[in-house]
Amino acid sequence: MKVLICDHPDSMMPDHALEIETLRAGLGADVEVEVYEYDEADRDGFYARLADADALLTAFVTVDAEVMDHAPKLKVVSLNSTGFDQVDLGEATRRGIGVCPVGEYCTWDVSESAIAYMFALNKHLKFYQREIDERHKWDYAAAPQWPRLEDQCLGIVGFGKIGKCTAEKASGLVKRVIACDPYVEDAEFSERGVTRVTKDELLAQSDIIVNHMCLTEENARYFDEAAFAAMARRPLFINLGRGLCVDEAALVAALDADKLRAFGADVLYDETPDLANHPLVGRDNVIITPHSAFYSTTAIEDLERLSCENIVHFLKGEKERVFKLVNEV
Repeated sequence: MKVLICDHPDSMMPDHALEIETLRAGLGADVEVEVYEYDEADRDGFYARLADADALLTAFVTVDAEVMDHAPKLKVVSLNSTGFDQVDLGEATRRGIGVCPVGEYCTWDVSESAIAYMFALNKHLKFYQREIDERHKWDYAAAPQWPRLEDQCLGIVGFGKIGKCTAEKASGLVKRVIACDPYVEDAEFSERGVTRVTKDELLAQSDIIVNHMCLTEENARYFDEAAFAAMARRPLFINLGRGLCVDEAALVAALDADKLRAFGADVLYDETPDLANHPLVGRDNVIITPHSAFYSTTAIEDLERLSCENIVHFLKGEKERVFKLVNEV
């Protein structure tokens, strides 16, 4: 039995000891575990290593029909992420390949990052740091005056586990929390003191907008030119969902036109962006982190362990013990 751990070099875990230990503890010491850095220019090398793999562990490598054609033994794709849009789910189901994202490991961490972004952007931390480090200026009045957080309305788009956690953390920090999510029951809003609104109402009323949506076919480019035009209160905009939820050209135009006070993101449209030439890089009112909102000792341990336990349970026929199986196989 073979498990292939493979991802883009800048997305690989720094150490694979816990993953290998978990796989061998569950599948036996003789299981072959190969760690391989994905290279788009050498797809044949990837295919050669995938050819005899029973399981693939990845986060960002695209797994489409072509990849599956080169993986005749593949039984399960385990994702050390909560998203699974990089896998052709229909094709995997047709071929009997299980797809197992991690259902939960970083809710606290990502919602904590949402609060950190709110504070950092609203208090001009990047601007002041550059004033001191690069311009050697010591002037609090160099930044515009903005309201306290307690005087602002927070709008959360996507009211799943992370959205709810952010709302709970923010409840004592902002004046009001509103949210929109068509897939969540009214009671889940009201029991947290959050006002349910439509997308249009949220865009019009929010001083801060945080995106916590998972990516679906319906919400790709959810924040487009029309959405930015509808942001009536010139909000802080924070994307901690998926980069593809945002039309980046429309976002850049909104920033240039001063329709947003500031922007923060842990994800961009491209998961491996050209930072040297990216139009969002180098701005005083933009903070970008490298898809690191989840990053903590506890989250990494949970992520590695759970994604490997998903492989173990699936390959042993214990589907009922898989943390999250998103297709019927």
